[in-house]
Amino acid sequence: MKQVTVQPMADVRDMYTAHTLMRREFRLLPRAVRDVAPGNTRQTAIVAAHAQKVCLILHLHHKGEDLVLWPLLLERGGERAAAIVPTMEEQHHGIEAALHDVNELLPTWQSTAQGGENLATAFDVLLDRLLEHMTMEEQEILPLAEKFVTAAEWNKLGEHGLAATPKKALPLSLGMMMYEGDPDVIKEILSHAPLVARLIMPIVAPRIYASQAKRVYGTPTPPRCGA
Repeated sequence: MKQVTVQPMADVRDMYTAHTLMRREFRLLPRAVRDVAPGNTRQTAIVAAHAQKVCLILHLHHKGEDLVLWPLLLERGGERAAAIVPTMEEQHHGIEAALHDVNELLPTWQSTAQGGENLATAFDVLLDRLLEHMTMEEQEILPLAEKFVTAAEWNKLGEHGLAATPKKALPLSLGMMMYEGDPDVIKEILSHAPLVARLIMPIVAPRIYASQAKRVYGTPTPPRCGA
């Protein structure tokens, strides 16, 4: 009798970790923008650079879902997937439009420290759309992924973002995840990294984020999602 190999299915806990990162950073950024005094281009450069990094994380996160996750769910998830995936795709379009508005306003604010309220309002719009999307994704999509997506396929989401992220930005990205992330999930994420990174990053990454948060938000321990 031919033996059937059962493939492990997706462990979606890393998606919750990514969502926590984005909930926190996009909640903090509107206030960080509003707190910069007009004309203080030194601080706008710091906040804008951080905002650009966080916006890139969001863009790559959704791009991976567009390329990898939605096709798999539509192929295998039946009526439930067919009903919810188009809504997810529509929400992605709305979020990308809000991201575009932010990215259009960032350079002028960064160089002149003028127009901060317009930029902060654009971040408010982005946050509203993002929170609605992530809540629905956690309620509707992640249970489907656990049922219909293999672990190997799920890992391609992370591989896509990793490949497209500048290498020098990776320690900060990891530090942002570690700030509130489940240690077991962080350990699993790092298990795919080279040995040196597995040993060093748990020490270095949190320090990098603490330093960055101090510069951007005025504290190395900004409010957590649950605070």
